[in-house]
Amino acid sequence: MTQEDGELDSMVRRRIRALRVAQGWSLEELAGRAAISQSTLSRIENGRRRLALDQLVTLARALDTTLDQLVETAADDIVSHPVTDGTHDRLRWPIKAEPGMTVIRQRLTEPPPDNPSRLRAHPGREWLVVLSGTAILLLGNRRLRIETNQAAEFPTMLPHAIGAEGGPCELLGIFDRDARRGHQRGDGGEDAESAPRTGPPA
Repeated sequence: MTQEDGELDSMVRRRIRALRVAQGWSLEELAGRAAISQSTLSRIENGRRRLALDQLVTLARALDTTLDQLVETAADDIVSHPVTDGTHDRLRWPIKAEPGMTVIRQRLTEPPPDNPSRLRAHPGREWLVVLSGTAILLLGNRRLRIETNQAAEFPTMLPHAIGAEGGPCELLGIFDRDARRGHQRGDGGEDAESAPRTGPPA
């Protein structure tokens, strides 16, 4: 076994124990969930038993994770830099582990549109949190007030738009692949510094 293999082996064993402890489970409880003996699990955690692939798959499932996550090592590109959209005054970051997901930071100053025809609907899902100020989310026939540190999550098949209330507000949003594509197709090129938002940038 190489030094690198040994480090991975040790990391996986520590991760199994840490996940078990985080769930508040005893050795007996996890062993029961994984259908292995308590002594086998103890030897796995303490490095006195060889890690077998079939047992790792079973343990990953019992710990409500995947084998990939159980053996995942730190990537070299931990820190990422945003892509700046100067036209719309937005920052966006792709999520490396989920290529279809995008994180967007945006500042809004105008209220949401008065005209219901400006609300858009498309496949996907959106999650957002208000970093500062107060936002108004128009969602179908509902008008929702979202204050600093409050979040909203909704399917984008509902007609929606968002704007500021009583001054500027800053948002951080997460869009799945469908939501981002839907907004890309409908982006009219408005200046986001002064316009209500109806979606993320291209």
